[in-house]
Formats: sequence, structure tokens, C-alpha cells
Amino acid sequence: MKVLVTGCAGFIGWKVCELLLEQGYLVVGIDNLNDAYDVRLKEWRLGRLMKRSNFVFQRLDITDFSALQKLFSQQCEHTMKQKDPLDLASSSSHSFNAVLNLAARAGVRQSLEDPWTYFDTNVTGTLNLLELCRRYRVNKFLLASTSSVYGMNERPFREDQLTDRPLSPYAASKKAAEALCYAYHRLYGMDVMVLRYFTVYGPAGRPDMSIFRFIRWIAEGEPVTVYGDGTQERDFTYVDDIAHGTVSALRFLLSSDSAHRASPVYEIINLGSDRPIPVNYVIALIEKLLGKKAAVVHKPPHPADVFATWADISKARRLLNWEPRTTLEEGLRHAVEWYLENRNWAKEVTLP
Repeated sequence: MKVLVTGCAGFIGWKVCELLLEQGYLVVGIDNLNDAYDVRLKEWRLGRLMKRSNFVFQRLDITDFSALQKLFSQQCEHTMKQKDPLDLASSSSHSFNAVLNLAARAGVRQSLEDPWTYFDTNVTGTLNLLELCRRYRVNKFLLASTSSVYGMNERPFREDQLTDRPLSPYAASKKAAEALCYAYHRLYGMDVMVLRYFTVYGPAGRPDMSIFRFIRWIAEGEPVTVYGDGTQERDFTYVDDIAHGTVSALRFLLSSDSAHRASPVYEIINLGSDRPIPVNYVIALIEKLLGKKAAVVHKPPHPADVFATWADISKARRLLNWEPRTTLEEGLRHAVEWYLENRNWAKEVTLP
């Protein structure tokens, strides 16, 4: 199986690629290594993937349609060359068995500062990939989406709730990407899986996310900024669990045979911990792990933030036989250990 993974040097993309490689997939990874946050983190993750013989990397931006088309064309030509000449008459050959679009401009607050970039990557980039999948007959498409699309919905968040009132350009861009996926599914019979991730954390995490920032600030004795009083809750989900859920969703897609079903697959699935945790509790755990007290500075809540998130993961359990395995306490320990092991450079990472 050969799959294309976009955003392979990203936090989630790296872990998904790592798991796919362990399971024997041939992974073609692309990433533009942009400076949305400190590129040293992306280079660290990518360096681990480059050691694998079944991983191929190309520096490429998903908003560049021509470059993407060249990649699909080259992969398709390579596939054709590997086929038995007697089989060429039945050529419905495609370049990849599946595309996993994990590339994104992420982050609620930053999207208010530059919404155009968010729509370029999250919407136009998704459209480019969907259109090339149509042209090159790649019938399996997985989109990484976000819990942010739920906005102020009633908790726990369920996949069948309305998501037409986003609170940020980031959430709006992801909702638009989901809508594009449905259109291509409906028009062209594409099998699509949309995964809504909930507050992913872990080693080598994004520096704009609270866990990385809290660990860094407490470890280095810097003030810890908290928006609100810290009673707000998040459904923190460990990155390895997210990777396992994503690969399970891919297997679900690859096992779906359109010829033996009444209609193609289109599923939206939450991947979360099903355990909302107050921010104050997270800070207390990190204090304990580091043996240091946090100097907390409270600021007013941000208008684009929701007070609480909570994933209903009953659908993931039923369709993917998936549920998270890592407790918050264990996951935070791994994240703190990673920071301390890489402290010589991680303490200098720019915090957006």
C-alpha cells in the first residue's frame, strides 16, 4: 500500500507517518516546512522519518496545484511501469492507494490575525488534493478536521450536531474543507473519512498549544499565561492515540469496496479522550512532574475560545474499534520527559 500524507512534518502528521511506516506502508510525505511556528520542531520530527527506507519526502505546498499535479503524475507513471504489460489494457491505475490530508494552518487565535493564509491552506489546499484524487482515480481520502467546528454546541460533542456557527476563521476553514469533501464524495463516489481531533498533545507538540507552553514556562521559571480562570475544560488527547485512530480510519477506508456497497463511504468521526480536564488540573500535574511551582498570570478569556470541549467517541468505538489508551497523567509524563531530553534547544523555541 502506497499512501500520500500531507503535513508529514507536523505534530500529528509525523506520528501518523511513523505508525504507517511501522505497519509496512510505503509513505510519500509532503510538507512545505513553513514558519507558522518554529521550524526546528518540524525538522526534528522529519529527521526521524527520513531514517526509514519506506519513507519518501518532498518539500511541497498543497496550495501549489501545479507542483501537486506533477507529484501525482510522476507517481502514476511509476505505478504503470511496475505493472505487467499484459495488464495495461485494464489500466485504472492510480498514483496512491489513499491520500491523508493532515496539512493545515492550525490554531484558533492566530487565525484571527491572518485568515487568508488559513483559507489558502485549509480550503484551497484540500480542494487541490480532492481534484487531483478525482483526476488520478484515488478513491480514498482522509481529512484531518477539528473539534473547533462544534463552536458552542451542547456537550458532549456528537458528529450529528449542526456545525454552521464557527467561532473563528480556523474553524470556518475546516468546516469549508469538510463541505468540499462531501461534495466530491457525492459527485464522484469518493470514499471519505473526516476525523475531528480534540486538543492533541504529546512529545514534540506544537508550541502554540497549551501543553508545550505550560511545560516550557514552568520548567524555565517563566510566567504561565492562562486565558480565563483556569476552570475551562479541554478534551486532551495523546498524539499516539490520535495516530492509532487515524490509521484505523485509513484501514476502514481501504477495506471499503465500492463495488459491493449501495453507496460510497462518507463518515465524520470524533477522536478524543472522552475525559474533559480543567486547565488548572493540567498545570498542577506539570508542576508535580517538574517539581516546580507555576507563576500563573490570568488574562481575560479569548472571544474565539469555547469554555469547554468534550468528545462523544461512541462512533469511533463502533466503526473503528478505537478508544484512547493513554491517560492524561501518563501522556503528560512523556511530554515532560521529551522536553527535558531536548531542553538545550526546546527552551529556545519561539512561542507564537
